[in-house]
Amino acid sequence: MSARFTRRQILERASMGFGALALTGMNAFAAAAKVKHVIFCYMSGGVSHIDSFDPKPRLAKEAGQPMPVPIDRTMFNQNGNIMPSPWEFKRYGQCGMPVSDLFPHMGSVADDLCLIRSMTVKFMEHAQANNYYHSGQPLTGFPSLGAWTTYGLGTESENLPGFVVLGSGEIPLGGINVYGNGFLPAIHQGSFLYPERPEPLQDVTPKEPDALQKRRLAFVNSMDRRFLETAGGNSQVEAAIRNYETAYRMQAAVPELVDIRGESEATKKLYGLDSDNAGKAAYARQCLLARRLVERGVRFIELTIVPPKGLGGGNSWDQHGKLKEGHAANAFHVDQPIAALIQDLKARGLFDKTLVLWSGEFGRTPFVQGSDGRDHCPSGFSLWMAGAGVKGGTIYGATDDYGYRAVENILTIHDLHATILHLMGVDHEKLTFRFGGRDFRLTDVHGQVIRPILT
Repeated sequence: MSARFTRRQILERASMGFGALALTGMNAFAAAAKVKHVIFCYMSGGVSHIDSFDPKPRLAKEAGQPMPVPIDRTMFNQNGNIMPSPWEFKRYGQCGMPVSDLFPHMGSVADDLCLIRSMTVKFMEHAQANNYYHSGQPLTGFPSLGAWTTYGLGTESENLPGFVVLGSGEIPLGGINVYGNGFLPAIHQGSFLYPERPEPLQDVTPKEPDALQKRRLAFVNSMDRRFLETAGGNSQVEAAIRNYETAYRMQAAVPELVDIRGESEATKKLYGLDSDNAGKAAYARQCLLARRLVERGVRFIELTIVPPKGLGGGNSWDQHGKLKEGHAANAFHVDQPIAALIQDLKARGLFDKTLVLWSGEFGRTPFVQGSDGRDHCPSGFSLWMAGAGVKGGTIYGATDDYGYRAVENILTIHDLHATILHLMGVDHEKLTFRFGGRDFRLTDVHGQVIRPILT
């Protein structure tokens, strides 16, 4: 039987060890970074910023009046008059950050939130906006932020993929490729885990005795390595081999990961796992597992929205009608679990190396659609980050008096991507991959690090 070598051993033995030297340099580079892990709480469908984190008193004063400024084309062009927020805002924390009654639990951790109110995107349609938010491009086939992260930094976990998507909820419009590796090696694509299922990862349960499986894998590995030599070190073949190796180790790692019986009852209650609302309990489990994935060295974790009854379709926050009912139901699912995630990360000493990102693909209009909805608003909306490297309890940027357009410190998704990579110790202009005769990067030819929000 052929001897099996780890990738590190191969790097140490091949080419006089220069591969290992390069790896050491990369690890030292990553060690200097403030962020080791990213948890992305993606609010698919588009949360209304003016009903959550960007209060606009003028909407109440001018309720029912026509917008006094020109209105851009909207998704459905069913544009009515000004509609005030149905929620009150309260100030939270020492910073006094205004947060609506939708998110009292997130308000309780306001001093940890770095709130951005001036994000913009170029696209108002869900699929294009979802692709753009994840990959910097509006079309499918380009690597996701999670894929670029693991391509640039690898993972600290030996037994789990570097990029994990928790699949309790629905895939955003645009499809599974929003988590894809695009033209990067397949090892960097998002791996789905379904924590509620008896088998959280398909075929993770061994179907044959371990000794037999080891012999089979050793034989397959020797054949794959032989083919890799004849293929001249093809990166896609190498990625496939690494995927097989990771898959074998995941047979033990995944069941242990999703088994939360060892978590204290206090911790489960903190997240809301005791809720009699199935959607809230499912999202709470995702948040708890996100913390457990960070503990196990996974680099990038993305959560999916568990839609309340009647709000499915991959865009749960998309309230073109019944704004109050839909946003309230969605917020109930995510508010407590996300706040608990921040509190738990802090309590366990993980907050200072983890970045939590909360956002949808765009905001919503200050004028009504129909009788009680809001259309898509890509020209100005809010998101927040919390954790390593960003200033908690701060607000950056602003929209106009109606919350319609960003007017101060206007930002793009490329700026956000550049900042996240910077926090992870990566220069977004230098992280490139040659494909189709040109060098691609996550930020294309754009993007500036948002330095005023950094610690």
